[in-house]
Amino acid sequence: MTKNILEIRNLVKRFGDFTAVNGISLEIKEGEIFGILGPNGAGKTTTINMVLGLLKPTSGKITINGIDIEKEGSRVKPMMGLMTQETVVDSDLTARANLEIAAELYHVPKDKIGKKVDEALAEAELTSFADKKAGTFSGGMQRRLDLVKAMIQDPMLLILDEPTTGLDIQNRVNMWGHIKDLVKVGVTIILTTQYLEEADALCDRIAIIDHGRIRAIGTASELKRMVGTGRILEMILESESQAQQASSILKSHFKINSAVKGDRLDATLEKWDPKTLPEMLSMLEKKKVVVASVNVHLPTLDDVFIKLTGSGMRDAASSEYTSARGSMLYRGGH
Repeated sequence: MTKNILEIRNLVKRFGDFTAVNGISLEIKEGEIFGILGPNGAGKTTTINMVLGLLKPTSGKITINGIDIEKEGSRVKPMMGLMTQETVVDSDLTARANLEIAAELYHVPKDKIGKKVDEALAEAELTSFADKKAGTFSGGMQRRLDLVKAMIQDPMLLILDEPTTGLDIQNRVNMWGHIKDLVKVGVTIILTTQYLEEADALCDRIAIIDHGRIRAIGTASELKRMVGTGRILEMILESESQAQQASSILKSHFKINSAVKGDRLDATLEKWDPKTLPEMLSMLEKKKVVVASVNVHLPTLDDVFIKLTGSGMRDAASSEYTSARGSMLYRGGH
């Protein structure tokens, strides 16, 4: 039976009269990639800061590998690694020097640092660049260096805060491969991301957090079924007034409820019949409603996100919970 690496029970965090986290409970299993999604201000930042030991909960309990983080934080912190949204490498130092310093901060035994650094360079595909300054590296190379730096002490739990932000698609997919390789050697990962396709591709389970509470938790397929088994209809009309007119027509003639935002119309088609779309377009044409574009697709994680939080992930601001300097203070704080 797979054991739980992280357990959170009834976690609450208040800042004065404001409740940032309001009774969150969840379990993350060994070897799992667990995604945390939510709009800015949802509480995911605060939750992760409490897991890291950077914030003290108002109430509730967090255990990592069965150890209470509040009571025995010094035992827990060496079990965790952190890769922040911002790339935390010293551009004036070589790749090797960056890793050696990280190893010392994580209290890796001195007689093992050389071997650990060589292994990390190989994993990041940077062996031939080991003695070159990190400031000369491309963005993808720096992110790979940052990832292996967070793994230098072999943590059992790795927190990745938007690890592919700013990378082009080729480097993003390359990073996905490195993340999947970590799971193969038993690392448990908490992933925050603003790319829904990334969560879909990588995460075994996903929690959607909003207003300090977990709104839903499950596999990507389970979450998508919350939207329905039908199809999602998206239309762009010639104007906002035409979108409103189209919405009325769909409701009166096809019993389809839709949401209008500007010149865009969105609807969930609970029962999908391929004949429905041509009939709708024909009716709209008769009513002189001009459709600029139309798209019908299966539910996506973005559809789930919109249903649960009221906004698309692309509209949500990215996580900001740890600065580079704060990260280094945490790493040296064992």
